[in-house]
Amino acid sequence: MGKVAWGFTCSIDGFITGPDHDMSWMSAAEPLAEGTLERMAGDVAVIISGRAGYDAARAQRDERDALTAEAYGGAWSGTEFVLTHRPEELADDPTVTAMDCDVTEAIRRAQQIAGERDVQIISADIARQALARDLVDELQVFVAPVFLGDGTRIFAVPGGRRIDWELVEIHDDSPRSFGRIYRPKRATGEDVR
Repeated sequence: MGKVAWGFTCSIDGFITGPDHDMSWMSAAEPLAEGTLERMAGDVAVIISGRAGYDAARAQRDERDALTAEAYGGAWSGTEFVLTHRPEELADDPTVTAMDCDVTEAIRRAQQIAGERDVQIISADIARQALARDLVDELQVFVAPVFLGDGTRIFAVPGGRRIDWELVEIHDDSPRSFGRIYRPKRATGEDVR
């Protein structure tokens, strides 16, 4: 079975989108080494996204550049689940599977489809829910040299629990983007998928 990963590019001050899910700041991101996006996209069979991000991407379709208009800059193909309480509103979009279920069920279904490939979460809110249930196996982080000051925080859980991470890989081919892979530190003897 593949991993459940949460991957994102963030600003130095800890945002993954600007206000109103704006992604224009991504132009400040350092370019990744040639082939990195394609390699990462090839590992992912299913993407799980949220309704707010989906709606923003559709609304900003004409404003977004090639990197932010589609997952992995268009290098990815697979199944995308959009978690929403109103799936009937997305029935006319054949590019996504709209689902009204909790994150545990969404990940279970995604893993059935993904097989040995990975499930990628691209929503801060969905990742927060998955982390609360210890369902995230890997954190994939890239950093853009920009301060946004506002937007969607990487992780905001007032009163939430602490989660420790262990660095397991550095993307040496893209050092200026600070590419890092982390896995959650689990208690000794705890089952790690």
